[in-house]
Amino acid sequence: MVDPFEAEHEESRHIAKRLTKAGLIERYNAKNDIYTLPRRADGDCRFLDAQTRRCTVYEKRPNTCRKHPQVGPRPHHCPFGARS
Repeated sequence: MVDPFEAEHEESRHIAKRLTKAGLIERYNAKNDIYTLPRRADGDCRFLDAQTRRCTVYEKRPNTCRKHPQVGPRPHHCPFGARS
């Protein structure tokens, strides 16, 4: 996605434009420097496995995911739990 050199030397809005075009983010809020990940039609994150409810990019997940929620459930599991 974004390597450390790029993150340090390129403006966030330019990175966001590239990631949006690649379909890796849904939108970017420049005022707060927040990326929104794309979601499927059912509202789940694109990177969430529908069967296991485990993140498929956990080891390389973006900071948006690392920080949400601040106090959360078991590692690899969606904070919203299983669908009913």
